[in-house]
Amino acid sequence: MRGIRSAVHGIRSRVRRAVADDGGSSPVEFILVGTMLTLLTLGVLQLGLSIYVRNVVHDAAVEGAFHAALADTSLDEGARRTREIVTRTVGADYATEIDVRETDRLGHSAVELTVRATLPVVGLLGAPLAMEVTAHAPVESFD
Repeated sequence: MRGIRSAVHGIRSRVRRAVADDGGSSPVEFILVGTMLTLLTLGVLQLGLSIYVRNVVHDAAVEGAFHAALADTSLDEGARRTREIVTRTVGADYATEIDVRETDRLGHSAVELTVRATLPVVGLLGAPLAMEVTAHAPVESFD
């Protein structure tokens, strides 16, 4: 019986010493914390990139709508201008679907320009046609 007790006591003391010894834990903690901080940083950067692309596409839509609403231009010219701006700033993949039409907004003639583009999820790769922005501009005339 004493032999078993001393063996159990010996195992317990070795386990306590192993648990109390924190040697070698610094590299593990560094890897765990470093991984979390890296993922957090990459997530914030990706969010910033997504917001930037959305703002560029929206500003291009506004510019295209106002250009299409000019008295001496056509709707196609507004779509072309939007496509040029988006292609020049973030790439041709983000100017795939652009719709322009005349509408009566609040009782006045207006141009409505809608851009459907890729929402960047990982870098510039993302979900196609997941982002949609619409811009309006009052139609000008020579009258």
